Amino acid sequence: MTYSSVETAGWIVRAHRKERAPLLRLFCFPYAGGSASVFRGWAAKLPVEVEVCAVQLPGRQQRLREAPYTSLPALVEALATAIKPYLDVPTAFFGHSMGALVSFELARYLFSQGHSVPRRLFVSACRAPQLPDLEPPICTLPTGAFIAELQRLHGTPTELLQNRECMELLLPALRADFAVCETYTYLSQPPLPIPINAYGGLEDKVIGLEQLEAWRAQTSAYFRLRLLHGDHFFLDSRRAELLADIADSLVIAPAGFAHGPGE
Repeated sequence: MTYSSVETAGWIVRAHRKERAPLLRLFCFPYAGGSASVFRGWAAKLPVEVEVCAVQLPGRQQRLREAPYTSLPALVEALATAIKPYLDVPTAFFGHSMGALVSFELARYLFSQGHSVPRRLFVSACRAPQLPDLEPPICTLPTGAFIAELQRLHGTPTELLQNRECMELLLPALRADFAVCETYTYLSQPPLPIPINAYGGLEDKVIGLEQLEAWRAQTSAYFRLRLLHGDHFFLDSRRAELLADIADSLVIAPAGFAHGPGE
């Protein structure tokens, strides 16, 4: 397996398994300030038929010079254009924290436009979108106050906050990502006709059980909630357990249709 160069104007980083064509593509959406590298190594832990497609947002890594998005609707429209070439096989979406919100709204956008929708949505460490954000906005705070709030909220990896050079580079993207979330307005629509798997950390001080359970209202299909030991970033500390559960949910039928337990 090798990683391709960034494709589709930089939006998608694919982990190629050259021994066979994919039966399903798993698009992975990072948390605020995160990049496609968050999902490096995931392909090796998932079924060989699954191609991991990590989303690279503007304003980080090889897209560092590009202006990050500050509006979720604009970001979703751009993402929809970027992934259309990859919808020739079934897909699934995984998003962590901000990435869960982005993946959810992208799935709704694709459905509303009559495009192929993901066969399953994995949402991780994110409150259900219909619930209000009770935290005051922080995206426009002065740098010192902004970083202090990031530390208080426990929504940004500690090692990143403690790396001054990385923070200087990533502050514009972090501010933009928080603006995406803080300016988000939920619009009521019928539930998605696709299964949703929700994940949370038992020691997460940001997202609680009730906020995760509320994702049930967003699907007319199968819903399952799984709690893992760890804080808001259990996708790192409990990666093997998380990926094993995702793999179990991505049972690939001969025709390429992804289904899971209870369906």
